[in-house]
Amino acid sequence: MTADPDEAIERLATDLVEHANNCVRMFGDFHLALSGGEEPGRLYRRLMFAPEFRWIPWRRTHLWFVAERVVSLDDPASTFRVVNDFIGDHADIPPEQFHPIFAGSPTAAEDYEVRLREHLGWREKGQDRLDFVLLTVDEDGGTAGLAPHARPMPAATSSSHGDPAAPPVEQLVARTESPAGATVSMLPPLLNAARFVAILAAGPALAGGLVRAIDPDADPVAAPIRAIRPQAGELKWYVDPLACRDIMPVEPDPDPDADADADPDPKVA
Repeated sequence: MTADPDEAIERLATDLVEHANNCVRMFGDFHLALSGGEEPGRLYRRLMFAPEFRWIPWRRTHLWFVAERVVSLDDPASTFRVVNDFIGDHADIPPEQFHPIFAGSPTAAEDYEVRLREHLGWREKGQDRLDFVLLTVDEDGGTAGLAPHARPMPAATSSSHGDPAAPPVEQLVARTESPAGATVSMLPPLLNAARFVAILAAGPALAGGLVRAIDPDADPVAAPIRAIRPQAGELKWYVDPLACRDIMPVEPDPDPDADADADPDPKVA
């Protein structure tokens, strides 16, 4: 836990820069998946305009989107709009390495999964996974565009990618429907395979989400954040006291009268 939201953003940015450069040294590229929202937007602004964070190897970075609502790309609710405003228009990412989700297409989920498999497939087996995933948590325990009780729709195309003799392939991206609307999202099997998963939770609006995240009895269907459990990677939370208000007791202010009556020179037994 950090002292304030700015410190949470600072630590997350520091870890992201370090991880990006380590991955480029090891693999030659860096596969980064980002989320939308107000708090991630603050991180992206920091990455682009703070001198100490300008060492991200953007030209070696493949930028992916964790989720995208089925809205136009210029809609204020679009993840693309948030990421593109701060990073796409300023970072030196080659256009072919910038991978938005065209969520309005009927085959958006299948198309995105194919693209992910193609690009990650260039790496050797075991390293063909996302390097860094940034998530947030909603008040109701939703994450990665997955709302509580939202059911992923089955792929419109064959799960064996057109070969009926091939074994079934686990679905990695899906369209989901919820009262909030339709979303195309990366699914837990893809997220949990990542090398590093960062969850940003800053501000009082996310307090309920943290309660659900640490509840061992919470059903991952009712609280999708409970499904985020990296299998061979690192999971790290970046939180502040306001987001922890419902899970940590608040220390009462000291009684000024008690201080006045206290021994000014207490002895240690």
